[in-house]
Amino acid sequence: MAEKTVGEKLKEELFLKKENGLKDISEEKWQKVTEFCEAYKAFLTKKTEREVTKLSINIAKEHGFEAYDQNKTYAAGDKYFVNNRGKSVAFVVVGKKPASEGVQITAAHIDSPRMDLKPNPLYEDTDLALFKTHYYGGIKKYQWTTIPLALHGVFAKKDGSVIDVAIGEDENEPCFVVTDLLPHLAQEQSKRTLSDGIRGEELNVLVGSLPFKDDKASELVKLNILKILNEKYGVTEADFLSAELEVVPAVKPRDVGLDRSLIGAYGHDDRVCAFPALIAVCETENPEKTAVCVLADKEETGSDGNTGLASDFLRFVIRDLCEKQGVDYTVALRNSKCLSADVNAGLDPTFKDVMESRNAAKLNYGAVITKYTGARGKSGTSDASAEYVAYVRNMLDNAGVIWQTGELGRVDLGGGGTVAMYVANMGVDVVDLGVPVLSMHAPFEIVSKLDVYETYRTMLEFQK
Repeated sequence: MAEKTVGEKLKEELFLKKENGLKDISEEKWQKVTEFCEAYKAFLTKKTEREVTKLSINIAKEHGFEAYDQNKTYAAGDKYFVNNRGKSVAFVVVGKKPASEGVQITAAHIDSPRMDLKPNPLYEDTDLALFKTHYYGGIKKYQWTTIPLALHGVFAKKDGSVIDVAIGEDENEPCFVVTDLLPHLAQEQSKRTLSDGIRGEELNVLVGSLPFKDDKASELVKLNILKILNEKYGVTEADFLSAELEVVPAVKPRDVGLDRSLIGAYGHDDRVCAFPALIAVCETENPEKTAVCVLADKEETGSDGNTGLASDFLRFVIRDLCEKQGVDYTVALRNSKCLSADVNAGLDPTFKDVMESRNAAKLNYGAVITKYTGARGKSGTSDASAEYVAYVRNMLDNAGVIWQTGELGRVDLGGGGTVAMYVANMGVDVVDLGVPVLSMHAPFEIVSKLDVYETYRTMLEFQK
């Protein structure tokens, strides 16, 4: 082999190296990747923030976590969780050092774009029963028509009881659908812009057509649907007023590609980061600094509300930790570090023109550091400091993690938001780090198995 030239050696020393992580992957590591992702695919079968919170708590309990007790004193190595109304949750592993020296926080969100039922959703038209919906988060509305849909959520009754609902996932159960026009009659619809092709008030979910057997009553199809719901759940139409019912794609997580290197599923954004963060904190034992993992609700609508990260939930978790140790929680926050675990847009070979390729994340290139998000002039971003990004770089390189950097599209075109700004507003150093996604916010998103695994390795290294 010819000796490298001076220029080749200098290039090797000075140029930024970005390589496909699957290029030289060993069979042993690929086995670890696939095993981790099989567990992740099982996690994805839970499709609402309530279901994910419940499953995450059960997983944590298997790793020694217990419910937080305000009357208990916690020592180094103790594990507990704080359940916030069944829709968000924080997991804490108490460190050897006092919280005043800072805590290591990973923050992900567990809500995903979907359609919610309106408070008074059920109606009958042309002898068909339908649900009125209000879409939640940023979606391309046309993607949600003519695909099988499932209904998940709860009815909260006046007596205080809460009834879980999940219909449409099992092959033996009925599913639901939003209908669309046939091409032959869609001439006027085709003149609409793409974003207006299906309008919000046209996202009506078909739920039945069989009339109740009675010649005198009206709205017999609607009546029959209510009869079925009453027999199954004991509810009446009035109980929809205090229900949280979500319409989600009735699709199972699947391997994508002949080589099975990718995963297709609903809800990668952001459960693809929530699961690695959860498993990492579960596997953290006796850390030097306290490890905190928070899985939050409401990110897709701005993180507002008492289960979102714009609330004081995380602040109170850290305050309570500090009070038990007799330290100032404002000092703890100033000394804390956070990985805002959220996805980035993967570079799609079909739509490369929306990205600036030098600063775009690619599938199979590892976990993505996103220094800033926002849009047009970095509006709505925390923009991590150079010093903190250097800290994360050093950690990743020392651990041998495969990683990359990315932006959310071209400067005047792209943009988006994460929970990073809300954690940064507490005085915490924070940067976004997560998994690149293709078809983000679609009913069936795509991620790389390797990127999922490298994100888990990042979270574990950060917490320990």
